[in-house]
Amino acid sequence: MRYTTQFLLSAMAAAQFPAPGVPEVAFLGRSNVGKSSLLNALVGEKAAKVSQTPGRTRAINFFALLGPDQRQKKIFADLPGYGYAKISKSISAGWPAFIEPYLADRETLGLCICLVDSNVPPQDKDRQLIDWLRAAGREFAVVATKIDRLSGNERTRNLLALKKGLELEEILAVSSKTGHGLKELWSRIEAAGERG
Repeated sequence: MRYTTQFLLSAMAAAQFPAPGVPEVAFLGRSNVGKSSLLNALVGEKAAKVSQTPGRTRAINFFALLGPDQRQKKIFADLPGYGYAKISKSISAGWPAFIEPYLADRETLGLCICLVDSNVPPQDKDRQLIDWLRAAGREFAVVATKIDRLSGNERTRNLLALKKGLELEEILAVSSKTGHGLKELWSRIEAAGERG
């Protein structure tokens, strides 16, 4: 289905989240993993602001995906990146106050998409997030971004290392630049929405 995207709101407290309704898909990952680029590639327009300075997203940004009838079909939630050194400690210390309740309690959250950089070895922070989502019983998909930067052999080697290091059966390899893997990712998003 073809969607149009509409920015809904930015929330820095649970009280500011949109009223629960349609299935939601959360995008999580380290600050420079290409989250905004992937969101924009998925929806085919510049919905999320792509910054040259990683770590600019400080709130959860909600985007409504509208069907041809202009009714909300899904919501994408772009969560602040984690693990970027230049972000002040006070801001990262405040994140759990609204991020954890969203991930733990949000009844309409159907799928968490965890982004990892295919060019970087498995990271502790990514592993901690995946372990946390497993413990919370959340459905998630791990997506390796920037796959276009790797040759065939590097791609195979890096994906195997990520699977092993993060203890995963499957990783979806995507490129916001070339569109590689976006169709498969959409299939996961649509399937989660049906159950969500």
